[in-house]
Amino acid sequence: MPELSSLPHGDGHPVLVLPGLLSADWMTRGFRGVLTALGYQVEGWGAGINLGPTESAWRITAERLLTVAAGSGRQVSLVGHSLGGVLGRALAHEHPALVRRVITVCSPFHPPVTSPLEPLYRMLLRWHVDQDFLLSRIAEPPPVATTAIYTPRDRIVAWTSCVDVPGSGRENVSIDGAHSTMLGNPSVIQVIADRLARP
Repeated sequence: MPELSSLPHGDGHPVLVLPGLLSADWMTRGFRGVLTALGYQVEGWGAGINLGPTESAWRITAERLLTVAAGSGRQVSLVGHSLGGVLGRALAHEHPALVRRVITVCSPFHPPVTSPLEPLYRMLLRWHVDQDFLLSRIAEPPPVATTAIYTPRDRIVAWTSCVDVPGSGRENVSIDGAHSTMLGNPSVIQVIADRLARP
């Protein structure tokens, strides 16, 4: 972890952290602690273990976004790791007025999405929302500022699927690291802290 004193501090706006596939809030606790120490109002997604875009996960996360935005009176930044970032982009499409920016970390939102976890993901499909519903919300970049962090040596998802199309308000940042440990990577934390601190 980088020294907190070396990172830009925030303005207290809310940040919702969305875990990756088969991850949960307790697995992002350390990362959320760093963002809290930097001065943000940080929330977990509150939907248990991420089994993919299930109806309950979508409903609970959308409700969490609405509640946090209403309680703070401010827009919410969304930080999602892997599949959590895909959900973050979908939420930003659905509720753009409530979202300040979306930061995805190794999130496969563009085809081809190849992964050694694909057989497991297919097993979970029966509980997922309609794929057309989700894909329609991530096919185009959301109408908010986005930062897509990716690693060319990902090995869990195709890194090319984690890169956004060029455009105003959109950026892609390549960082050397492993997919599963990116939220603890000092370089990733540096980029996220910098982007969250921007107006």
